[in-house]
Amino acid sequence: MQEAYSLVSSWVAEGNASGAVVAVARGGYCLEPQAFGTRRWRQDARPMAADDVFLVASVTKPVTAAALMLQVAAGRARLMDRVGDYLPEFTGDGRESILLQHLLTHTSGLPDMLETNDQLRIEHADLSRFVEGACRAPLLFGAGERVSYQSMGTLLAGEIAAVLSGQSLPELMETELFAPSGMSSTILGYDPRLDDRVVAVDLPDGVEQESDWHWNSDYWRYLGAPWGGMHASATDLLGWLELFLRAGKQDRDQVVDASLCGQMSIDQTGQVVGLNDTDRLSNRWGLGWRIGAWGEMGSKQSFSHGGATGTLVGADPSTGLSCVLLSTRPGAPLSEFLSAIQRAVLTE
Repeated sequence: MQEAYSLVSSWVAEGNASGAVVAVARGGYCLEPQAFGTRRWRQDARPMAADDVFLVASVTKPVTAAALMLQVAAGRARLMDRVGDYLPEFTGDGRESILLQHLLTHTSGLPDMLETNDQLRIEHADLSRFVEGACRAPLLFGAGERVSYQSMGTLLAGEIAAVLSGQSLPELMETELFAPSGMSSTILGYDPRLDDRVVAVDLPDGVEQESDWHWNSDYWRYLGAPWGGMHASATDLLGWLELFLRAGKQDRDQVVDASLCGQMSIDQTGQVVGLNDTDRLSNRWGLGWRIGAWGEMGSKQSFSHGGATGTLVGADPSTGLSCVLLSTRPGAPLSEFLSAIQRAVLTE
């Protein structure tokens, strides 16, 4: 493991990123999380700590999917229900064929981002305006025809979960997911009490001075975007992964129903009617999780998700390995670090 950690340490020391945190577990045994480099926030800087809190970007998506799946488990909705059954404004141009299943498997035909995304952020728009835009956005293809990564589908999934639960999405996640799971350092959106632990994203020179809607801005941090606005620590995320690894072993400590976790973390694109064969075989998704494609030694059963701020989490039921990689640098070579960790842990 020291060889694997040294890759991260050297990468940070060479100035590629301010810092990183790595957390690894196997078979329920968790190694002590390792922190590297410097934690920066606003005008403050200090050595990175293992319990510091990162904006995890699209690692938020599986959690939003879980919030909707809680409603399915409670009998308030079914995956084969139409999106328009819960969002009446979602109509026309083939939208009537889009199901909840399509939102969670990236097969809805919705775009990843709205054409007006930057303008909405410049205007500090609230989430309701993003929802309005997603309900009107031209579809890229018919429901279920292709797999195409779509943040706007996750946005609508979160909106439906909120409608069905009668709570805001951050409240729903806190009361039904984070608090019961002991994820005390995780939040959708932001809380000023995190100020002494939250970590800034490394942005290109000048961005923070020229815009007030970037990843480190108050606007973005407080927005709580269902597709990418969650803050979390490495330890919390490792615990989240363990919930899914225990999916076949229901016990009283299982916060999220084991069958629900199992359903989310297996290939679901194979069940999408009309999906082309190429995507069915090589672009596999569960419900919120990417299936397979997790490092060089991940099995076809592995599930994972990355975030554009420099984050990657995943686990493999076939080996019991789970890993959280949180860095401050968008575009960090996290797959390389993951593969080094897999070689360290899994090579006999």
